Amino acid sequence: MVKPKKQRRVLYPPRFYFFKPAGVPASKLETVNLTIDEYEAVRLVDIENLNHLESAKSMQISRPTFTRLLDSAHKKIGSAIINGYAISIEGGSFIFVNNAYRCRKCGYEWDLKIDERKKNIRTEENCPSCNEEDIENMEDILKKQGRGRAHHHGRRDWRGGL
Repeated sequence: MVKPKKQRRVLYPPRFYFFKPAGVPASKLETVNLTIDEYEAVRLVDIENLNHLESAKSMQISRPTFTRLLDSAHKKIGSAIINGYAISIEGGSFIFVNNAYRCRKCGYEWDLKIDERKKNIRTEENCPSCNEEDIENMEDILKKQGRGRAHHHGRRDWRGGL
């Protein structure tokens, strides 16, 4: 029997889930799937400038596993750029540490730790910038788009496709 993948910790949901070459309809493109945990590996190393050991600790996985995850992500991104493929970000085995929110009125985006959501309901209901009540929960957007399903204890197990 295959050992199940350990759930990787991801700071918050990606704000964008699909990228494609300009001027080409998506229906005419092949798509490369970058998993949410691969996305997080790229974010930690290429954006946050963490080394592999620090990144692996952040995701609560081993350093060799992290390196394989990052290598896979870089190959997929490189292939998409070189061959003109679209990139879809979905799937993987992970849990979110934080969630992201966006105000529909002013466009302000902010993060909130998952455990703070229960303590601080007011932050979820109003934009910290303009106090508008019309906000989007980025995790809910993923669910509506069919990119995940509920998992025990409020965690997400995102293995579905479009």
